[in-house]
Amino acid sequence: MIVIKFGGSVLYDLHPSLIEDMRQISLNQKMVLVHGGGKEVTNIATKLGKEQRFIVSPSGIRSRYTDKETAEIYTMVMSGKINKIIVRMLVEKGIRAVGVSGIDGNILKAIRKTKLAVLNEKGRKMIIEGGYTGKISSVETSLLNTLTDGGFLPVVSPIALSENYEYLNVDGDRAAAYIAGNLKADKVIFLTNVNGLHLDDKLVRNLTSSQAKEYLPKIGFGMEKKILASTEALMLGAKEVIISSGKVSNPITCAINHVDCTVISN
Repeated sequence: MIVIKFGGSVLYDLHPSLIEDMRQISLNQKMVLVHGGGKEVTNIATKLGKEQRFIVSPSGIRSRYTDKETAEIYTMVMSGKINKIIVRMLVEKGIRAVGVSGIDGNILKAIRKTKLAVLNEKGRKMIIEGGYTGKISSVETSLLNTLTDGGFLPVVSPIALSENYEYLNVDGDRAAAYIAGNLKADKVIFLTNVNGLHLDDKLVRNLTSSQAKEYLPKIGFGMEKKILASTEALMLGAKEVIISSGKVSNPITCAINHVDCTVISN
């Protein structure tokens, strides 16, 4: 089992060989795809007149602040527009893709955050209302297993249900990590616009999970979520995490073969 996560940039940025590469690998390997798309959510929200707000946690992780209206827009864009564009691209190339959201089959349950600790403009810690952001609490893998056992490739948008059945925004990288961990995936591949974690201008090719945790405070916006998600995936039962570029030819094959990427394992 391979779990692949890519951002909404797959629609515009990633290498044109990606889909064919995925088709070839899916012939012999079960796969689950988790997608992001935060930029498109921001674009659509702006067109609808809903200004988007971003916050930074005391640990340095940047995220979208999700009030109720934003949660509705997020669900609409992620599970509607982006999910179906990706499924169409895959089906067009002969892949038996099925688009689902995290709420379908109760795949992702999350606890709604009542309060959030954030840094203000002066870098001081403050507490704000939690909005409609969730911390994943459980993963139900039955639907995903049914689909993959039937030869389908599930394409999952990162929406979760709260304990009160509200739509919650959950981070795509961490959704992929929780899904991969609960599926006991052999590999989790985060496709990005860079070829892995860089420290002191050098690519870090191999990391243990404990080393990754130590590096977290030194890592900037964007990559820090992937490193955090990597440690969570491994803790939950995934065997190996790979952070690699989606801009190279045959990006999944390159990741599987550890070509010019960051590999994290226990």
